[in-house]
Formats: sequence, structure tokens, C-alpha cells
Amino acid sequence: MDTAGKIIKCKAAVAWEIGKPLSIEEIEVEAPKANEVRIKMVATGICRTDDHVLKGALKGIDFPVILGHEGAGIIESIGDGVTGLKPGDKVIPLCIPQCGKCSSCLNPNTNCCLKTHLSESQNVMPDKTSRFLCKGKAAYHFLWTSTFSEYTVVPVDSVAKIDNRAPMDKACLFGCGFSTGYGAVINTAKVEPGSTCAVFGLGGIGLSTVIGCKSAGAERIIAIDINSGKFHIAKDFGATECINPLNYSKPIQEVITEMTNGGVHYSFECIGNTDTMKAALECCHIGYGTSVIIGEAPSAAQISFDPILLFTGRTWKGSIFGGWKSKESVPRLVDEFMANKFNLDGLVSHTLPFHQINKGFELLRSGNSIRTILMF
Repeated sequence: MDTAGKIIKCKAAVAWEIGKPLSIEEIEVEAPKANEVRIKMVATGICRTDDHVLKGALKGIDFPVILGHEGAGIIESIGDGVTGLKPGDKVIPLCIPQCGKCSSCLNPNTNCCLKTHLSESQNVMPDKTSRFLCKGKAAYHFLWTSTFSEYTVVPVDSVAKIDNRAPMDKACLFGCGFSTGYGAVINTAKVEPGSTCAVFGLGGIGLSTVIGCKSAGAERIIAIDINSGKFHIAKDFGATECINPLNYSKPIQEVITEMTNGGVHYSFECIGNTDTMKAALECCHIGYGTSVIIGEAPSAAQISFDPILLFTGRTWKGSIFGGWKSKESVPRLVDEFMANKFNLDGLVSHTLPFHQINKGFELLRSGNSIRTILMF
């Protein structure tokens, strides 16, 4: 039966409050309004940012909320005014929009569209209403993506059409994890051939950063994690050395500085921990080292450091979604994947049915997963 223009009843993982497991609920998903599309989700990844919300570490989130921002699906229907997209297209919802009109979108040096959650709330759609109803009350959106639902509605500025041949269990990684880590190397740091790099944290984003360093021609890639069980995967992706801070009596930044004759050319913090951010900066070489913050810290986190670290020539940068202008770049990244420019097999450690989503979060919190993909 044709569902276009009609309310769809489906299952979604609803977060009712901070500190509680997600609850699989039947929800109603409204038809897309003007400049919106409704997507039947096929696959979605579990990211640390989703867990931050569940732990209350991110401000400005309204409950109940449908989380998820790393997904891939198929357009079910489109609203008025939508061009270039049609039912049946494979797409990726974009947690960083690209409106193409704001000052950021018009500037080649940033991808931080002014429609992102950093500039305005994405708890509801652009018209300030929700498309989700659960148990008679509105459920809120998350980053305009809400991929933890069998169906979701997304503004046209937050969706990218991809190659129809792309496997969805891999394509979803381009919605956050891979694009974020790989792009931080290629776009933000602009790593040069022959460089020495340090990557802090070997989750999905950290390993994607290792892939980026290898692709950029780094000669030495030092991977750092307190879970040595991830080291063999990092080496498969190109890490030349792997070190566990728990195995040393001195701060890891001192260990790295000694290993590299004064510090690395580039370091990447892929965790979202302020102590690690400081360590990543401190292990950069005086005068020319660059450190890139990729991991998202809790909203209340603060950081302090010795200004001499920057005064003496180091560079400290941040990178959101790998610096990619999302709508135009994600399809190109998927095309490169389909052309075998990079192999993402090792990034997915677990594949689970959607109803086991809480098990996926348990794997994330225990450190026993790289990326868990949920299949609908």
C-alpha cells in the first residue's frame, strides 16, 4: 500500500530520560512537509555522541528524544519543493547540514553550516514542530537525523543521495564516524607525506583517522589506547606503533615526545576527554606541531593548559565532521569507497538487529566494540 502523504506507524528506540535504557516503542511518523523527505532506515551505527546524551553530558536536548545520527536508508516519500531526490533513492541523513546559502556554506574554509545544532536547536524540524508522536505526545528529533527509528523525517539540507549500489551497512559509516576521522586528517590537519602522527583513541573515529594518516602518506603513525585489544586492528589499518598509557609510569605525552625526538608533526584526539586533548597538544613538536580535536567533550567540560605551548609555535585546531561540506562531499566519499580507495571492513566489530540496540550501547561502554551497526 502506498504510504506517501500518510502517517506511518513503526518502531523506534525512544530515550525517555537521562540515565535510562532506550525503550523500543511504536511511534507515528508524519508525512514530510515542504522541503523535507521521509526515509526508511536500513542501517545505523552507534556513536559516542549518542551515549553522551543518554548520560546527560550534552546540553540542550529535550526528552523524550529519538537519537541516532549515523545511518543510511531509502527515501519513502518527499515533500513539496524537493528537487534532485525521489522515492527509492539511497541516502545518508547528515548530522551537519549544508544549506548552501549561509556565510559558512559560502566560505570554502569551513563546513559549519549555520543551521547546525551549534547555531540553532535541532530538537524539532525547521518549522519548530516534531514529526514524531509516541504514546500521544511529541517525541523530539536529534540533529535532524534521528536514525534510531524505522522511519525518520529529515530536512532536504540534511540528506545526501548516494550510489544506489552502496552496501548500507558500510554506507552508514559515512554519516559520522569514518567521514569525521578521515576528514580531520585530509581537510583539517592536511597531513603531509613523511609525517609522524599520533592518534589518541582507537574507536571508529580513531581508526578512521589512522586510515586517513596512512592515505596521506604519513611515515610513522603512533596509535594510543588503554585497550590493547584494539592494536591489531590499528596495525591492519596502517599504524606503525601502538602504545598503552597504562604500561608507563610517566605521562603518555612525555613517552611520545621521547619516542619522536621532540614530538610529532600531527596529533589527533578522538575521544572527547579534556585530559587527552591536553596530552595530544603537549606531544606535538615545538614550533610546527599541529594537534586536532575530533572527539566531542561533555558540555560542561573545561580545559586549561600552559599558553607557552601555543606561544612557541604549536597549532591547536578543531574539526567537526572532518571538515567536509556534507551534502556535496558525502556522495563523493561513498564513490571513493565503491572504487576501493579504502576498506572499511575492520571498522565494524558487531552487527545486531535493531531491537538489540541497548546491547550495542553496552558494547560501546565496555570498550568491547569498534562500531556496532544496527540493521532494521
